[in-house]
Amino acid sequence: MNASEPIVRFVGIGKTYDGVTRIVDDLDLDIRRGEFLTLLGPSGSGKTTTLMLLAGFEAPTAGEILLDGAPLSHVPPHKRNIGMVFQNYALFPHMSIAENIDFPLSVRSIPPDERAKRIERALDMVQLSGFGSRRPAQLSGGQQQRVAVARALVFEPKLILMDEPLGALDKQLREQMQLEIRRLHQRLGVTMIYVTHDQAEALTMSDRIAVFHRGRVEQLDTPERMYEHPRNAFVARFIGENNRLAGRLESVADGRCTVQLATGDTRIDGTLVEPVSPGGAVCVSLRPERVQIRAAGHTIDARPGCCLAGSLREIVYLGDHVRARVAINGTEEFMVKRPISEAHLLPDVGASVEVFWTPEHCRAFAEER
Repeated sequence: MNASEPIVRFVGIGKTYDGVTRIVDDLDLDIRRGEFLTLLGPSGSGKTTTLMLLAGFEAPTAGEILLDGAPLSHVPPHKRNIGMVFQNYALFPHMSIAENIDFPLSVRSIPPDERAKRIERALDMVQLSGFGSRRPAQLSGGQQQRVAVARALVFEPKLILMDEPLGALDKQLREQMQLEIRRLHQRLGVTMIYVTHDQAEALTMSDRIAVFHRGRVEQLDTPERMYEHPRNAFVARFIGENNRLAGRLESVADGRCTVQLATGDTRIDGTLVEPVSPGGAVCVSLRPERVQIRAAGHTIDARPGCCLAGSLREIVYLGDHVRARVAINGTEEFMVKRPISEAHLLPDVGASVEVFWTPEHCRAFAEER
């Protein structure tokens, strides 16, 4: 098998339960060998169903899934050589940690001596050496999740599938486990496919992200490209924070555009991301960290079409940064995110202000359907 070829291919995959509503809709997706791919999207977008189709717990209505070039349609889940980690860990409470990890080895009839070596190696891999005799109830949530990862890795599968594995953990432990799983992936080089609705988790852990919406992949890209260059309004809205303004496209030239906002007689400049005819409805997106703020009347380095006047309503301190909430055109509210080092430069709450940006950071999309 050529190492450059995808380890998994979804070819025209469809899934429906009632013959009408498509949970997964004509999905074509290649997964690279050794990558960490996250399936990201809101509830009902099709990401978990896609994972279950690959695992074999669901059967596609149309299309074919290939693993190393071989079709999986008639291969039962336990013969697909795929490890699975669930949100609820799915550990056997009456078994010791070592027995839990041993389970997938025993059902594959691996010799006892080899099983013992693999169990020790798996425990060491997740930093739980010496915990083999304990029961799951004697471990913390994070330790139990590590056991679940060890059990998924111990039989040396081709793929590891993770379905919202950190959803039950508190914020600090979840962030710690994100880094641990990421480091484990980098060390082992095994292909991991990870499902989450948490955008920050996806950005932190992934080599690539597939954003799902209504059963389709809206964009497949690296975290940086996904964040900085969203392909459409849905991806821009779902990945990261955004200031969103509705308007109509007035003109476009060489990718630059002018938009007349729906509220007030205001025109702003930006970058047109999708083809839209002049007069068409658009949604303008601006990341809060890309917006500057100054007291009204100050000289600023901004074009007239890259500046809006407003009133500073609130400043929120968040440790490493502050957020300024600005009322625009009387109704629209802008969020401005600035590093804590610039907090002393912000005007007082209630002051008249101007928010401004550069055109390449203001993106105009076709109105979301």
